[in-house]
Amino acid sequence: MLIKTKKLITLLSIITLLTACNSSDDSDEVQEISTTFKFTHNWDGALIRDYNFGPIQYVTEHGESISFERFRYVISDIIFTKANGEQIELDVYNLVDLTNEVNMEYTPNIQIPIGNYTNVSFTFGLDNEDNAENYTDLNSASFNVPEMMGGGYHYMQFDGKFINSSMEEQGFNYHAIRAVDNPGANPTFPQDTFFTVNLGAIDITNNIEIEVKMNIAEWFKSPNLWDLNIYNQMLMPNSTAQIMMYENGQNAFSLGEVFQ
Repeated sequence: MLIKTKKLITLLSIITLLTACNSSDDSDEVQEISTTFKFTHNWDGALIRDYNFGPIQYVTEHGESISFERFRYVISDIIFTKANGEQIELDVYNLVDLTNEVNMEYTPNIQIPIGNYTNVSFTFGLDNEDNAENYTDLNSASFNVPEMMGGGYHYMQFDGKFINSSMEEQGFNYHAIRAVDNPGANPTFPQDTFFTVNLGAIDITNNIEIEVKMNIAEWFKSPNLWDLNIYNQMLMPNSTAQIMMYENGQNAFSLGEVFQ
């Protein structure tokens, strides 16, 4: 009887030890959460929604009065950077369409660990590797760039009207793409015009909503004061204009409110 009791005690001890180990393992598991990016747009602080499209009511830094008819752009490759330099890169993309208020909130289907991230960033447009891929949804949205200008996709389409120097209403097409020279059978590319948007440090403790603000007025401001009388249409084959857009756009984005 004593032997059986010892065997029972030993068995119970093993079970208790295994249970304790399992509990310890569970506590060491890293909690992963969902991230949602909410894209908002303004003109020097004045909120812009789809119902603001149509009337000529905004004034650029150069002094042209403009309206909105279409505004959409693509972001990609979201990166979360830790203090030790480790990066979690989400190979994703999202076409933000302010015109119809589509994809204004985007939740990647990949979760990330909670933690203190020294920077959260994304790419405006598509890098050269991503731009060479085939996206059925961007194709159906007519977001393509003609092959004679290098193919791939737009980074942004901004269409509207402005009052020109002759006080006449005129259309503009502020379209950002990969800068191209020598359009035709053998186009060349003077420099990359996608760019990284750094939102800064975010301490993530739970499911989180991150507001990404774009001040659309900045596309016309700095470092290049944009004159729509000179740069209004046929900007896609104009590498000088594309590089100016690349430079101005880097001032357009900022981190807004964070909810978790």
